[in-house]
Amino acid sequence: MPKIGSYPVRGGLLLFTLLAGVALVGRLARISPSTAGAPVVINETAVPPIPTLNPEWVTRGMVIYARECATCHGANLEGLPDWKQSLPDGSLPPPPHDSSGHTWHHPDSLLLAIIAEGGDPAYNSKMPAFRDKLTEEERRAVLEFIKSTWGENEREFQWWMTATESGS
Repeated sequence: MPKIGSYPVRGGLLLFTLLAGVALVGRLARISPSTAGAPVVINETAVPPIPTLNPEWVTRGMVIYARECATCHGANLEGLPDWKQSLPDGSLPPPPHDSSGHTWHHPDSLLLAIIAEGGDPAYNSKMPAFRDKLTEEERRAVLEFIKSTWGENEREFQWWMTATESGS
């Protein structure tokens, strides 16, 4: 009977182990530096590679987020429960900014505009404007921090939305 290390392996398990190893190697190859810089392609539309997050801005954004945003959007970016359900006044609760929400569905320009100008009054949003409270660089740092919490797929999609915005 074949062995992996000192463990005996039956045919089906050996095939499963080999396939799992191939999948792992493929996953590692996808995120390895050798593929860094590859374009993001969605619906056969390629955009430049995802920009690298700036660690200093991520740290700065985390501090600003904790001070200015966490009260409403949650310390872990989780938003409020039932954030898609209107409140009695017609407004929506603060949404999550982690991967479970929809923040990553929007381009940078829209997200930065919402941070600067506040939520959309057409939706009776209660989000305040931060234009006079945070500099443009601080608003960008908050967005950089939020992006740092997303998974690879969310980052790719959000970058694609940002990069293709002028073409839509």
